[in-house]
Amino acid sequence: MDNNSVSYLCSMHTDLSKEDIDKLREIAATLQLMADLNKAHVFVDCLTREGSQAIVVAEAAPATSRPIYKNSVAGKFVYESFEPSVIYTLKTGQPMFHNRAITQEGKTVEQSVVPINGVNESVIGTLIMEKDISEQLKRQQKLEALSEATEALSEILIGAGESHPILPEVIEESLFFIENTSRILFCNSAAANMLHELGMGECHAGDFLFHFFPEIKDILHSPEELLVREITFYNKVFKVKKIHLGQPDKASGTFIIFKNITELREKERELIVKSVAIREIHHRVKNNLQTVASLLRLQMRRGLPEESKVHFVESLNRISSIASVYEIILSNSSVDDVDLYRLIEKIGNMLVSETEDHKRISITYSGPQLLIKSSKAVSVALVLNELIQNCMKHAFKQMFEGEINVVFERREENLEVRVLDNGEGLSPGFKSSLGLDIVQMMIEHDLSGQFQIERAQPSGTEAVVTFPMEREVALV
Repeated sequence: MDNNSVSYLCSMHTDLSKEDIDKLREIAATLQLMADLNKAHVFVDCLTREGSQAIVVAEAAPATSRPIYKNSVAGKFVYESFEPSVIYTLKTGQPMFHNRAITQEGKTVEQSVVPINGVNESVIGTLIMEKDISEQLKRQQKLEALSEATEALSEILIGAGESHPILPEVIEESLFFIENTSRILFCNSAAANMLHELGMGECHAGDFLFHFFPEIKDILHSPEELLVREITFYNKVFKVKKIHLGQPDKASGTFIIFKNITELREKERELIVKSVAIREIHHRVKNNLQTVASLLRLQMRRGLPEESKVHFVESLNRISSIASVYEIILSNSSVDDVDLYRLIEKIGNMLVSETEDHKRISITYSGPQLLIKSSKAVSVALVLNELIQNCMKHAFKQMFEGEINVVFERREENLEVRVLDNGEGLSPGFKSSLGLDIVQMMIEHDLSGQFQIERAQPSGTEAVVTFPMEREVALV
């Protein structure tokens, strides 16, 4: 605030002497330091000639905190109806501290007012300090509301003033309400039944809870207001919750809630054992399939008639495709689900890598990551093996290079898998082979789906498999 502005406002609106105005100017020069130090808005107000109102002749907003007023109030008039403390101090010379007031911008402030005395000890103005307490009031209101809610919850749960509390009796968990010394004030029917089933006798008001359950002594003495732990006693597993209801000026207490989770933990243990057993079975099936495949390869190396060799290769590929399912299962955390993309990629790469006659055949894959059930994955593996193998065997007889595309996508509730090649295409007198018969049988009976194969445009062959998704889910 410019000191010249103080002189101007005082000269225009007050009857103060030059000496008094000079003193106000000296005080105005220190307002900024006071505002920054106290993180408050500081003003100097003087009574006008009329004596019914005051005027703000100097002000300073704190640079150390958010200011209360968006706009300057210097030169604004102050009326008794809005600022009674200011007018009171100006007229009586009595200070006022920690009064609450509402600013013209609607903020709640804490206001302190002290008189400024002139050369003849008369009151020439007031020094006012205002702090914004809006957020403080909000927090106080929240605490009061929380305190009331806590008291209401306590009364509802323990049925204060009633001989038959309702809410605790419909809670399935065993509930104890204890005082700070751990003496039981109340227990619901479920808690009484639990004590009876554990052979601990009856629950009476005034009993110490840790006499029944020494294992929870650490929980009772813990300073935490909310605590959840899992404890085992009497060969049973309980989840124990501690909820402390603390109010400074009222009686407080603590809820201790027991939930018997023995059956849940037993089922979890059984599932873990079952999962380990299933994984071991999958591992043995995979090893057995690999053993069969090794025997076939050994027989092939010992020599076979040329007309039998192709049948051995086809059988070997079918066995390897099924083994791929179990390899993927064993690499996953789940023993029930198979990543469809990995399965198709593994089978396709295996078949293309065994290309003979120095042909350059490439294979590509596209589609989302999907999980399918392991039981269905075996059928999908055999179908894809036959379709890709069919491309390798028939599509590129007169060609030295070719391309196979495997595309799968969701269509509403179905999964569609397409195997396309850019080979020679179906011949006019096309007849179904053993491999395609296997495909048709697996799709109709195991996958409950549909299959069709036709000549693609402009060249090649397209085989389309469609079957219901059921419980399959997309991986994000």
